[in-house]
Amino acid sequence: MQLLGVPDTTTLSYWLNWRVLLCAIWVLLPMFISLFVIRKYEYLDDSESDREGAQQERARFLYGDEAWRPCVKEIHPIYLMVFRIIAFGLLLWAIVADVVIHGGDLFFYYTQWTFTLVTIYFAFGSVLSIYGCLQHYKTCSTVNGHNVRIDAEKGFYVPLTSGETGNAVGMVKDVVHQGKSYVLQNAALWCYAFKIIFQMTAGSVMLTDSVYWFVIFPFLTIKEYKMSFLTVTAHSLNLVLLLGDTALNSLRFPWFRITYFILLTGFYVIFEWTVHIVASTWWPYPFLDLSAPYAPLWYLVVAVLHLPCYGIFALLVKTKYYMLSTWFSQSYQCLS
Repeated sequence: MQLLGVPDTTTLSYWLNWRVLLCAIWVLLPMFISLFVIRKYEYLDDSESDREGAQQERARFLYGDEAWRPCVKEIHPIYLMVFRIIAFGLLLWAIVADVVIHGGDLFFYYTQWTFTLVTIYFAFGSVLSIYGCLQHYKTCSTVNGHNVRIDAEKGFYVPLTSGETGNAVGMVKDVVHQGKSYVLQNAALWCYAFKIIFQMTAGSVMLTDSVYWFVIFPFLTIKEYKMSFLTVTAHSLNLVLLLGDTALNSLRFPWFRITYFILLTGFYVIFEWTVHIVASTWWPYPFLDLSAPYAPLWYLVVAVLHLPCYGIFALLVKTKYYMLSTWFSQSYQCLS
């Protein structure tokens, strides 16, 4: 998808003008704000109390099964696992076929970055779901003759037999304490990263598909543009599969994680600028061309689009929460 009339992007005159300055502000300012928000909400300052740190650590420990747990108890984790494996296979096939036919230049497109990220999400999710299914069946283990039940909602639980005292509970607490560091640094850490990928991917998929279908496809004239099955797949399959996973999973969708979505887009734009500083080549998207008279306006519009794109997906998740809590109040497993 190469455009006509590509200006020389390696000259100083291309970069040293007011349009580039405004576009840089629209890109860099949201990135700096995002880093500040991430620091505020993802990390605790040393001055904050140990109680808050303990609560955060405990929450991550208890809710690590979000990555593989379906939204309601009636849905077995194996169904989510199968869906993710099939989705990963379809997305991987689409990427390989697209690269074989069109070459590596596809990765100059934000769409391909997003599509690859969705593929990584489902690969990651497949592994975590396989682990979760194993944990689901491994509900009981023996610790010094005591049956320790691993409950998805209550953590470790020891049924006391007659004559036993709280020593058994104390023993289990010691076991949990000894294994706590390992769990937090491994399973909980991977689940935590998986949630961030989900929330970042959701916004970027909404942005790429909406910009393509509502801006690029109907309104912009592109040289030798051809609609193909793989093109339609690249701008629809990712969203369809992600919505299917969202309907099944129990992952939360906090608003402040829009910051990762903003950073992803910002890094992509900086990558494109770097490429065009080094070599004068075509722009994958016409509105990225900084020589266009309305370039600052286009950059601002795309920046603002991050809010509705992320917001629409957040609204879908909230709607799912509401519907499930109303219709399946006894088996609802999502955390709002």
